[in-house]
Amino acid sequence: MAGKEGRTPRERYRSQVRAEIKERAREQIAASGAPGLSLNAIAKQMGMSGPALYRYFAGRDDLITELIRDAYRSLADAVRAAAAPGADLAGLGRALRAWALDDPQRYFLVYGTPVPGYHAPDDVTTIAREIMATLLDAARLTEDHADSPGLEAHLAQHRQWAGDHPADPAALRRALSFWTRLHGVLSLELAGHFTGMGFDPAVLYGAELDRLTHAVP
Repeated sequence: MAGKEGRTPRERYRSQVRAEIKERAREQIAASGAPGLSLNAIAKQMGMSGPALYRYFAGRDDLITELIRDAYRSLADAVRAAAAPGADLAGLGRALRAWALDDPQRYFLVYGTPVPGYHAPDDVTTIAREIMATLLDAARLTEDHADSPGLEAHLAQHRQWAGDHPADPAALRRALSFWTRLHGVLSLELAGHFTGMGFDPAVLYGAELDRLTHAVP
């Protein structure tokens, strides 16, 4: 018999077990990184046999895909929420940093070192394109006076990463500079490379964001 959500008790139980498996996986990744993810270890923690756990996830890659899909979806929602009231690139930059600091391991699952032998399915790539499309929308509304004719000419001919978005070369350049420079700062900060250097990474990030959104070379 289905409950209020239209799911049977068996379906609800399955959903709860899958959620617990993913939580255990996130804990494991936080401790030893995605390459060290072990379904057998998760099964042992949950008092299950290995074959029983495989009834919920077909294998390691299936579980990693779910975690990456959740992470991308979470970031897409955060970016979309920031963009809803008409946020500019600066607003999206602040939303990106807040999302990353909220859960560094989730950030690294998406933007860290690729998991050996793993290839994300098309639907995950589609979510990533949603995020970039929101960024390109904001980049189109940003005016600057930066002079990068060589890069813009190159991007005009190599714009596969932007999908079918109608952004002009200047907007492509703004979006790509935003994405690469801010992720560079975030990756170093979250990996602890600024520890002991005696400055506040938030100030560095803010300065980079200011330079990007005010077109200071």
